[in-house]
Formats: sequence, structure tokens, C-alpha cells
Amino acid sequence: MDYFTDERHESLRAEVREFAEKEVRPQVARMEADREIEFELSREIARRGWIGVTIPREFGGLGLGHLAKTIIVEELARVSGAMGAMAQASQLGVAKVIHFGSDAQRRAWLPKFASGECLPTIAVTEPESGGHVLGMAGTARREGDEYVLNGRKVFVGNSHIGDVHGVVFRTDRGSKGLSAFLVESDRPGFRTGAVGTQGGLHGFSFGELVFEDCRIPVGNRLAEEGQGLDVAYSSSTLYGRLNLGAVALGIHVAVVEDTVRYAEERVLYGKPIGQLNSIALKLGEMQSRLMTAKLAAYHASHLLDRGKACDAELMNAKLINTEYAMDSARQAMEIFAARGTQEEHNIIRYLRDATHIYAPAGTSDVQKLRLGQVAAGTYGKQWSDELSDLTSWAWTELNQLESGAAAASTVSTGFAGSVAPAASAGSAASAASAASAASAASAVDGRYRRYGRVVPLSAAS
Repeated sequence: MDYFTDERHESLRAEVREFAEKEVRPQVARMEADREIEFELSREIARRGWIGVTIPREFGGLGLGHLAKTIIVEELARVSGAMGAMAQASQLGVAKVIHFGSDAQRRAWLPKFASGECLPTIAVTEPESGGHVLGMAGTARREGDEYVLNGRKVFVGNSHIGDVHGVVFRTDRGSKGLSAFLVESDRPGFRTGAVGTQGGLHGFSFGELVFEDCRIPVGNRLAEEGQGLDVAYSSSTLYGRLNLGAVALGIHVAVVEDTVRYAEERVLYGKPIGQLNSIALKLGEMQSRLMTAKLAAYHASHLLDRGKACDAELMNAKLINTEYAMDSARQAMEIFAARGTQEEHNIIRYLRDATHIYAPAGTSDVQKLRLGQVAAGTYGKQWSDELSDLTSWAWTELNQLESGAAAASTVSTGFAGSVAPAASAGSAASAASAASAASAASAVDGRYRRYGRVVPLSAAS
């Protein structure tokens, strides 16, 4: 994947993989056995700054963009689908504030998300209406300078560990009658409900939120009243589909790695079963699916970082990754045979976890329906085009910082290491430009330096 990734991405991948292997993998068996919400690992992942990977550096985020986000989720999910799901769910919670938050809301919340101090969620689905967003019945009633919220939300990622919930409730009738709000978890009238009885992603909370005359200030409303549908659809399209595709991708990587290892170690008829044509054929099919799935996810991430219209690619990334991960997990079961049902071989866990990625942000049928509309030219608003400046914000800022640092380095050391000319009256503008660039480059803090490509400032500092 060298076409899409650079040293920053691969350095980040190495860091996340090391963490996942050392800190997460030893906990997986316990998480599977206990089937309880994993609070501490979730908080440690947040403290690493990875939830803020798409948050611009202006607000304290890593500012590395959507491809970096995909890699973080992929690497966590490779070891634990639950922890990959945790990371993507709060990264999804970031979207609504970046896209629709006021400047004051961004400055209040994004630094807390970036530091890991606060985990955001997004809550739209209700028990009766399910995926039919316009069918929701929960209400937000305006009373002076407050809204009073009543209703229930279900299947909320990070429901029981979230600190602030981005919710959509009905403020009026019709498609313009939905509005979005930020609700802190310590608000009177708010409580968490049932955790749920999910059969996979053990350690991840995917439960219920309950609002009973929960009062919030008007300042907690995101965007204008009536824009709730936009908040819900844009977050699902731009973050949800790609994020979930990345979880499926990580699970898929684990499926292929473990199956290849098993085929090398399991001896039958006097040789490793991987040398049998029937098994080699299945491994080849799995590898082909994995390569195609990764290409779909990375390509969509790449386009999103660059502000390109890519709704179709985002849908396809979700479709291809979820379907192919489940297909490969089922094929792995054929290779492992009865051993595939044993927990110690992990294949049954991978199949369970991949199945849980199927429904959120739209089932495969939903993605196919939308892609059919793209093919026919009847697809509606392209959210990746509508919000292109915001989806590419972090990546654009990052490249501007690097350009500034490179300019400062060139002015201070000269091109190709030559000595910079002495300052003169005529070079005052250049000196000012260099100082400005050096100042911008100095903002590149230690967290970003971990991921390389920081141009040294030499004498300019």
C-alpha cells in the first residue's frame, strides 16, 4: 500500500501495533470470558491521542487525517475487534463537532476529545424506528434557554463509557423537524440503560441511553434547529461507513494471518495442509479478498483526506470490507474444520465480531441500494463534496505546516545545504517569512514528531 501510505502512516501503524500486541492481546481472553465493558483499555487508547487523529492540530489533535484513522482502527481490530470498535465509535463522535459545531463548541470539546479526557459518542437509533431515522419519536422541547429531552437511544457505540453524547431528537414534524444536541453524561435526567446481549465484540459497549426530562442549555445544540438529519447522515456517511470498514479490515487481516499459520503448522498426509491444492486455493481466495478490501478502504480514506467527492467509495469500503471479512472467516472455518469452533483458535470470535459490523451505518443492502443510485445518477447530496473543506481540514493543515517548515529550512540553510546569504534590507520580507514559517513549524509537538516528516529547522531556531 505504498501508494497511499508514507512514513508517517507506517510509523503510526508500528506504534499502534506494538500497543495492541503488548497491552491489548493479553487481555482478549479475559474480555471474551467476562463479556464485560472494558473501561481501562478504552481509556488508555484515548489517552494515546488516537481518538483525535482527524482533529486539526489547531485544537490539539494529531491532525493526521482519515487514512491514519483507518490504520489505527485496523491495527486495533486486528488484535481485538472490540477495541477497534471502541476507537471508531468515538472517532465517529468527533465528526459531528468538526462538521457542525460552532467555533465555541469546537474549542470547548475538540481538545478534550484529542487528549482522551473526554470520549464522545453519537446516538441516533431508537428501539421502534431502528435505521429509519425520520421515524424517531424521541423529543426535544424548547423551554426558554433550555431544551428538555425525552426518549431512548439504542445500539449506541461506547454507550456506557462515553462522556458526552451527540444525540438527535425531534423538535418538529417532518424531515426538517430533527435537531442535534450534545449531552454530557452527568446531566440530571440522563442515564445509561441496558448494555445489551451482543454475541460478539466483547468488551465494547453497544447499549442504551435514556433521557427523562433531561435539561440542556440551548448552547448545547449543534447547528441550527432542524439540521439534525444532516448531522446524522453526514456523520454516518463520512465517518461511520469507513470506520466500520476499517474494523472489518483489521478482523480480516487477523483471519488470514491465523489461517495461514494454521495451514503451515497442521500436518496431514505427511505434509502441511497449506501444501494441499484444495487448501492453497482457499488461502488464495482469502488473500485476494483481503487485498481488494484494503485497497477499497485506503482509497476511500485517501480521497476523503484530499476533499474529493467520494460518497460512493465510502459506501463501497463498508460493503466490501464487511462482506469479505465474513466470507474469509467462513472459509477459515472450512480450513480449521471442528477446531474452528474452539475459542482458542479465535476463528469463531472473528466470525462473531465481523457479523456485528454488518448492520451499523447501513447493511450491505443499504450500501448496494445507494450505489445503485450512484450508477443511475439519482443519488442525492454528496456529503463528501458538501463538507470537503472540513473532511480535509486536518490533512490540509498538516501539509501547510510542513510547507512552512520546509520553507524555513531552505531560507536558513540554503538549497541543498548551501550557506544562506547574509541578511540585507532587500531580504527583510524573506526573513519575516522564515520567522513565520519557523513559528508554525515549532507548533509541531512531540506527538506529531513520533510520526516523522518534520523538517529540521537548523539555524533558523
